[in-house]
Amino acid sequence: MSGAILLFMNLSDSWTAGQQPIDRTSASESVFVSLRSAIEAGDLPVGTKLSSEAALGSRFGVSRSVIREALRSCAALGLTRTETGRGTFVIAEQATADLVLGTFSSTDLLEARPHIEGPAARLAAQRRTDADLERLESLMDQMRSEDDAEAWVELDTTFHLAIAAAGGNGVFIKVLSDIRDALARQSETLNLASGRRNPSDAEHQLIVAAIEARNPDAAESAMQEHLGAVHGAVDHLVKNGYQ
Repeated sequence: MSGAILLFMNLSDSWTAGQQPIDRTSASESVFVSLRSAIEAGDLPVGTKLSSEAALGSRFGVSRSVIREALRSCAALGLTRTETGRGTFVIAEQATADLVLGTFSSTDLLEARPHIEGPAARLAAQRRTDADLERLESLMDQMRSEDDAEAWVELDTTFHLAIAAAGGNGVFIKVLSDIRDALARQSETLNLASGRRNPSDAEHQLIVAAIEARNPDAAESAMQEHLGAVHGAVDHLVKNGYQ
């Protein structure tokens, strides 16, 4: 093992040694904020190799899945990169001007989604069946009661796909299926850094109410309002930081 890597590991270990166990009710958010703050303050300089997920989990008193979620959000901000077989490294001291969401960026999503999901919501209001409406209402109920952040993100992406399915347009369904992972990563990061979960639940309610009423204009408008709020949260995050 090179001297440089040993130094990086020591820096990471010395930083985490001072951390207190995390309150599990906001574990992923707390870990994310701690990691991001340490990186931007220079406590974890560019080039630092972070401790393993297991080691970080032990230091913070949380599960590996909580650490993994926080690290994915750091990667989305362009602060870290995880390399298979090598570990996670700090690659920048400030967030990028765009979220990195695997194959796609947040800009890609923000530009495309209004042209896909607005019309999809309109079609859902025109074509939905009682079964479609029951599915959407069930997903909303599950999201409102879900305590696990990662599970909520999965429900969120499923909800958006269910709206497209209710509209019955195969192209919209295929496109959203193809970008599902990027949608999930964006949602996860915004929930951790910008507290988007509760506002999203309320916005989803308005969309479903319009679909239930078979009001295409209101459904499309509610979806565009939701996507506009997401856009604003992304802009705030990359420009001003969390919260």
